[in-house]
Amino acid sequence: MNNLNISIIQTDLVWEDKEKNLEKFDGLLEKVSKDSQLIVLPEMFTTGFTMEPERLAEDYSGMGFQWMKKKAADKNAVIMGSLVFNDNGNYHNRLFFVSPDGSYEFYDKRHLFRMAREHEHYTQGNDAVVVTLNGWRIRLLICYDLRFPVWSRNRNDYDLLIVSANWPEVRREAWRTLLLARAHENQAYVVGVNRIGKDGRGVMHSGDSMVVDPQGKIISKTQPFEESVENLSINLDMLNEYRQKFPAHLDADRFEIKE
Repeated sequence: MNNLNISIIQTDLVWEDKEKNLEKFDGLLEKVSKDSQLIVLPEMFTTGFTMEPERLAEDYSGMGFQWMKKKAADKNAVIMGSLVFNDNGNYHNRLFFVSPDGSYEFYDKRHLFRMAREHEHYTQGNDAVVVTLNGWRIRLLICYDLRFPVWSRNRNDYDLLIVSANWPEVRREAWRTLLLARAHENQAYVVGVNRIGKDGRGVMHSGDSMVVDPQGKIISKTQPFEESVENLSINLDMLNEYRQKFPAHLDADRFEIKE
């Protein structure tokens, strides 16, 4: 059937407290289906959307990354979420895709949120990243990246777009609208996982996490402002059949992204 079993975790985050956040996710992972193949967490899931990487960034020996490796092995599923990361003195908002065998891939956020001065504290990533899992091609994005359709354009190279976010409630309609738009225009499934609750800067988050099919239909049932773990499946045969019946991707404009 070419199904991919996904679990999305929507929750509040304890501001800049890695130990408490990891303890929280320990409990939430107990609600993940045993059949889950991919578990998606919010952006900066160990700290919240902090602008203090000098104090909070970790490397590959850090508790957040090591926790991801252990939990991926324990759950026999890929775990993904972003961490505040120190890569040889450069701070990144880095989205990790960690497999049960301990191998991993990552994407560094390209569009740094200047309204929170993220660009003053973190180093921009420049590489588009597509990973594979059980025959699925998966494109990785982080929060503000969602606003830039050229960067997320499907060049017939992915089937599923995943966005890990700390997207504020005040712009929740933009979040919902853009997730639907990315599904329509890229003829792909879209998964958006966002946090809930108020962060240490006083910014409220509504969650509104969702899974959208390639025709723009929301197929998840996560409720805004509520902590939840949702397990659901998406189907690659359905996606390919839709692309064959409505091959709009064959008429897409060619373009080149210049630095």
